[in-house]
Amino acid sequence: MNATNRNEQKALARAVLEIDVNNHPGVMSHVVGLFSRRTYNVEGILCLPLENGQRSRIWLLVNEDERLPQMIKQGEKLEDVIAIRRHQGDHAVFQQLSGFFQS
Repeated sequence: MNATNRNEQKALARAVLEIDVNNHPGVMSHVVGLFSRRTYNVEGILCLPLENGQRSRIWLLVNEDERLPQMIKQGEKLEDVIAIRRHQGDHAVFQQLSGFFQS
């Protein structure tokens, strides 16, 4: 594989971040604002309340690059972030949604 093909593969690689947060107005803005301020593109967002509505789970579909580990570390420092889990780009949450929109 030549260098161009490797770079193309890297550009196409995706990851899903599963983020548990305290649920209150402005949390989504804080989380995606972190990515926006660092010009890190978010390809997809899904957010749903958990338990009794005091917490939410945010899934972000992002491009995989060398900055992602640092983005995760910075996200973990946000006040309302409880946990961040990283998954492969083919995570079921976005796979199921893409099937819904293709029908």
